[in-house]
Amino acid sequence: MLKPLRLFTLAGCLGMFTIATAIPLRLAIALQQNPHPQAILMLSGDSSRAKFTREMAQEFPDLPIWVSVGDPEIRSILGGLDNQGLQGDDRIQYDNRATDTVTNFTTMVAPLQQNNIRHVYLVTSDYHMPRSQAIATIVFGSHGIAFTPVPVPSQSSRREARPRIARDIGRSVLWLVTGRTGASYNPRLQSARGNSRS
Repeated sequence: MLKPLRLFTLAGCLGMFTIATAIPLRLAIALQQNPHPQAILMLSGDSSRAKFTREMAQEFPDLPIWVSVGDPEIRSILGGLDNQGLQGDDRIQYDNRATDTVTNFTTMVAPLQQNNIRHVYLVTSDYHMPRSQAIATIVFGSHGIAFTPVPVPSQSSRREARPRIARDIGRSVLWLVTGRTGASYNPRLQSARGNSRS
């Protein structure tokens, strides 16, 4: 008879193996069924991302644009695109629920699925792309949403630290298993909430 610790370890290994094999398979199926991106997804940050997305949107007038967290400056730069390209509903959809890079992806899964979007152009800064791709592989890949990375050139020489990427991979797996990202434990968010109450 297996002891509880061994059983827990075996279950964990089996779960990780399932995740590691299921995600690449779901991504491959999504890419085969939708070889061309069906939308542009921009992660907010500096204004260069919005300027780049604006140019890209003019190149692909039939693609809707999804923006994860659109502050007033971003909205100003992207203004006017609603009237270009797609007929009917607004071309740009803003989703302001995200509080960090992991939640940029976890909050977008449901809206993309509801709109039958299975492949997106992923637009973010070049230095931010490795972490974004790692998260997207787990979060989007587990839900059959493929992505084509489009890094925005930046003047920054900084690179994402490996521990930060590893942390967000762990948070993405946590979300996959529990539905929670751990974002509520972010000290910056805790202090912002405390300040808003006073």
